[in-house]
Amino acid sequence: MPMTGHLAELRSRLIKVLIAIVVTTVITFFVSDDLLEFLVRPLRAAVPGANLAYFRPTEAFSTVMRVSLFGGFILASPVVLYQLWRFVAPALSRREKRWAYPLTAVLVALFLGGVVFGYVALERGLGFLLDFGGSTLEPIIRAEDYLKFATRFILAFGIAFEFPVFLFAAAAFGAVTSSVLSGNRRWAFVIILVAAAIITPSGDPVTLFLLATPLYVLYELTILAIRFVLKR
Repeated sequence: MPMTGHLAELRSRLIKVLIAIVVTTVITFFVSDDLLEFLVRPLRAAVPGANLAYFRPTEAFSTVMRVSLFGGFILASPVVLYQLWRFVAPALSRREKRWAYPLTAVLVALFLGGVVFGYVALERGLGFLLDFGGSTLEPIIRAEDYLKFATRFILAFGIAFEFPVFLFAAAAFGAVTSSVLSGNRRWAFVIILVAAAIITPSGDPVTLFLLATPLYVLYELTILAIRFVLKR
C-alpha cells in the first residue's frame, strides 16, 4: 500500500475512534454528577469533609465536560484499542493475526485494571501530599486542578499497565526471549522505577512504589507467559 493508502486507513481508524468517544462522552454526560462524586471520593477520604471550589462562572461547565470526556474515553477504550490493532493488522501474517482478539482483550483488561488500581492508589497519593500541610494549612482545592490531577493520575496507571503486551509482542517477533528478560531483572526493576517516577503526576515516593510494584509483578508474569504460552 502506498503512503497515501496508509494515511487514508489511519484517518478511517481515527474517525471511528472519535465517533466512539463522542458517543460514550454523551452517555457519561447524563451521569456526570455521579461520576464527579466518584472521582472526589479519594479526596474526601484523604481530607474528610473536603469540597472542590471553582472561581470562574464557566468553570463548573468545563469541569462537567472534562469529567464526561474522561468517562467517555474509559468506556470507549475497547474500541480505541481494537482500532489500533486493526491499523497494525494488515502488516501481519495470517498466523500472527490469530492473536488479534486475544491481545485486544488483554489490552483492554490491563488498561481497565490499571485504571482501577490508579483510582485506589489516588487516595494514598493524595493523603501523602496533603499531609504536608499539617493542621496549619487548610486545603482549598480548585475543581479544575483536582480533576486534571486525578484523571492524569488514573490514566497514567491505565497506560503503564499495557507494557506487558508490548514485551510479549517483542518476544513473538523474536526481539527478546524469556531468558534475556529473566537475566536482566535488576535492570528491568531500575527502568520500571524510573518510568514510574516519570509517569506518576504526583512524583511522591508512595505513588511511585504503588505503580512500580504491580508493574514489576506484570514483568514477571510476562516472562512466564513468554516461556509457556508463546513457546506452545
